[in-house]
Amino acid sequence: MTEAVSDRMAELAAHETRFVLDSFDHAAAWRLGTLMAERALRENAPIIIDIRTPTMVHFRSALAGTTAENEVWLERKARTVFRFETSTALLAARFAAQGVDLEAAGWFDTKRFTDAGGSFPLRVRGVGVVAAVTVSGLTSDEDHDFVIEGLTQYIDRQAPPS
Repeated sequence: MTEAVSDRMAELAAHETRFVLDSFDHAAAWRLGTLMAERALRENAPIIIDIRTPTMVHFRSALAGTTAENEVWLERKARTVFRFETSTALLAARFAAQGVDLEAAGWFDTKRFTDAGGSFPLRVRGVGVVAAVTVSGLTSDEDHDFVIEGLTQYIDRQAPPS
C-alpha cells in the first residue's frame, strides 16, 4: 500500500469517527438535507441528495442536471452503506488497498452495491448506523467531499456557542 493510499484511508476513517451524532430524527434529516441542497443550488451542482433510514426516505432533492442514472447510483450507494456500515469511499479505499477486483468478486453484487464514493453512514452515539446521507452526480470523490462538507456545516451549526 502506498503512503498516499494509507493517508487517504486514514482521512476517510477519521471522517467516520468525527461524524457521530448525539441524535438523529426527521427534523435533523430535513436540516441536513436543506443545508446541502441550498449549497448545491448556490453552486449549480447537478446532484441528487438523499437521506434515508433502512425503511424510509426522509429527504430527497434532485437538482437540475440530474438523471434517472443518478437515482440508480444513489440507491446502490445507500444500500452499500447499510450493508457494510461504512462510507462507500472508505470501502473503495479498503478494496483498492487489498487489491480486490469487484467485477471478479462473486460475493459483491455490483448490480445492487457499489464502491463509488458519495454515501456516508449517519451514526448515533451508543446506537450505531441509523441512516445514510448520499449524493450522486459529481465524481466519486466530489460526491464524498460534498457529503462531508455538508456534515461539517450541520455539526458546526448544532454545536453550542462557546
